[in-house]
Amino acid sequence: MKNPLQQRIAIVATDGFEQSELEEPKRQLERAGAKVDVIAPHGDTIKGWDMKQWGRDVPVDKTIAQATAADYDALVIPGGVINPDKLRLEHDAVEFIRQFAAQKKPIAAICHGPQMLIEAGLVRGRELTSWPSLRTDLANAGARWVDREVVQDGTLITSRKPDDIPAFVGVLQNVLAERASSRHRAA
Repeated sequence: MKNPLQQRIAIVATDGFEQSELEEPKRQLERAGAKVDVIAPHGDTIKGWDMKQWGRDVPVDKTIAQATAADYDALVIPGGVINPDKLRLEHDAVEFIRQFAAQKKPIAAICHGPQMLIEAGLVRGRELTSWPSLRTDLANAGARWVDREVVQDGTLITSRKPDDIPAFVGVLQNVLAERASSRHRAA
């Protein structure tokens, strides 16, 4: 059995991700024992957006072309206004997300990250949350939007903002632990 705290997590992002929404989930998941890779359309580094200005660079572990959902147990999509707007134009990034959905693996998106769930066609009939400005976009795509710090609907986990990160990561960790326990019982 794979220890739930030693699972592999992919974070898909590009330049303009909200700094805290990538770095803090990564830090918390790694502290719990997970191996976390930053996946981006291009190699080397991507630059964060820190509230109202450009932030720090984050090293890229793999490009989207080098990654496959089969190598990971879950996917995290940070927000920031710029990040998902640029990522949704990357066909390979959208397909990467669809791979996780097809394999019924957890996908956790925060803030503006649910825009990628819309682009991947994963929100119809699902209950989600997001940054409030995405409410109409999600509703127009067929989702039921709610204002809660974290929402889990099947394999989709969504949160609204950086203040929700502890609950967001906590639900993802619980889902991963439940999945690992179910696999162990089935073995």
